[in-house]
Amino acid sequence: MTLEPVHIKEIHDLVSRIDSCLRKEDPESDDTDEVSDILDLLKELSYDGKVVLKAIGKVKRGKASIERMIHSQDPFRISYACDSGSTTARTFDNGLYVDFCHCAMTSTPTNLETHNMRTIVAATYTASTRVAINVIPDWEYFDSGAGRKKIIRIPPGTLNKKVNDMLHDIALYLCESEHILWMCERMEEGSFFIMDGPIYPKRLMYWMVVPSEEIQVRTDHHCARIMQNYIDIMDHHMEKRRPLIGFVKNPEDMQVMQTLKKQETQLDLPWLLDAQFFKNALSPERAGIRGAEARKHITYTNWFLQPNQFYEKMLSATSPLVKDRLSHRFPAEDYALAFFMVFVPSMGTIFKIESPYGLVRDEEMRNLITRKVLYDVALNGIPRTLAKADSLAKIQLSERRQIIDRFRNSRIDTTYNEIRWGETDER
Repeated sequence: MTLEPVHIKEIHDLVSRIDSCLRKEDPESDDTDEVSDILDLLKELSYDGKVVLKAIGKVKRGKASIERMIHSQDPFRISYACDSGSTTARTFDNGLYVDFCHCAMTSTPTNLETHNMRTIVAATYTASTRVAINVIPDWEYFDSGAGRKKIIRIPPGTLNKKVNDMLHDIALYLCESEHILWMCERMEEGSFFIMDGPIYPKRLMYWMVVPSEEIQVRTDHHCARIMQNYIDIMDHHMEKRRPLIGFVKNPEDMQVMQTLKKQETQLDLPWLLDAQFFKNALSPERAGIRGAEARKHITYTNWFLQPNQFYEKMLSATSPLVKDRLSHRFPAEDYALAFFMVFVPSMGTIFKIESPYGLVRDEEMRNLITRKVLYDVALNGIPRTLAKADSLAKIQLSERRQIIDRFRNSRIDTTYNEIRWGETDER
């Protein structure tokens, strides 16, 4: 035991001092008007001549009764969701980096044939040009054609920093995007599709458009393939008018708050993340719901558009090194990111729901997606189909160890922190 009762007592004293600083001086005061004023600024938020955020329709805060949503009918006969599991990038003492990613798709109602289809990608990297890695350029099929696998190698010199992060992104997004495209035509007409997390590989896209000597993924054909895959996924759904969302469980965007702080310097904004502000703005108390009743409702915003970001810029204004390798069927603005926020008081959690603007510019489609998301969240918190995909695709800790232990000619490059803290099963 590292903390004795005397230590706990003194820590509690520090907590009380910090917490008292956040107590309102006037318990009767209400900052509802201030938050509403900030929401009004989001009708069209601009900075330095560029629109950062724009409301689609009116800015509003909506509320939905969980009980009423549960007793309503699912707007879609069938739903699909895709997720992947990973070993996370591993480093070996001979300079090899490797990450294995395994992707699966689930459906509600359950379709065992869909669940059985799997894609596995092993992404490798080493800085040495003398090391030969036996890549698999074309898919190798197994399990009577229900599964397929591939080994890719990122060329030496491409990654000089953030190797683990970038290799993980490449493995993850190549595996997921390839699996989604493989399954696209198998999804039934009139279905609803949920991607786990954002609809675009944001960090990878950033490094694709930013010149860098340390991270040169913009020259790698695997990364260009990933970008094209995501464009193709959006094209498929926009062409067929088939709803697609990205369900972001832990939104980390900061752009709205950063812009407000630059533009509205007189505002004393305590929030760093956009999600923190939206959670505050969607507090049930602001909708007139208090006490136990608050846990019986879901609150949500209108849809917003985030123009002038990487998504449409990659198709119109970026370096020819990227743009000339990508093809698309719709105007660049249709690939812009649109989203709305959903707050679940019973969980204390806020979710960001993303979709391409080309889909949700239509009001009927926006309303349909909103109703479906509220139904799924009211029923299960995390949409049931997405939870099934997470469970199906996850590589458990014991399985990750078995995979890495199969390396006979390479030893894990272990750090002291790994010895001290060990491995968790949270990935």
